[in-house]
Amino acid sequence: MLAEKFNGIVMEVISSLPAEFKELLDNVDILIEDWPSREQLSSVGLKNKYDLLGLYEGTPRTQRDQSYNLVLPDKISIFQKPLEAQCTTKKELKEEIVKTVKHEIAHYFGLDEERLYQIENGQDI
Repeated sequence: MLAEKFNGIVMEVISSLPAEFKELLDNVDILIEDWPSREQLSSVGLKNKYDLLGLYEGTPRTQRDQSYNLVLPDKISIFQKPLEAQCTTKKELKEEIVKTVKHEIAHYFGLDEERLYQIENGQDI
């Protein structure tokens, strides 16, 4: 997929978020990158660059306090090449981009992997 089309899908996902969530996206950059770096893979305990579809790096909103100021923006990276490698159709790719962007934004809002798994699988705790 062309980078412009991929970027467009990511921007559509962000634009389609409810207003109350978009308003809270503060001090965070959302970037589209071809591949994760070795440092990014290592930070989540992975070795295979095909296994990481997105990554949130920063201080989740739930952990910010009065001392959180004058800091560099948090970063959400969406990795185009691993997403493309895991999908066989354009429809499947778009669905996975949507899922990945929302997943990483959820980390920004403080949800951990366990809670996201429960939500994605319809489990309530």
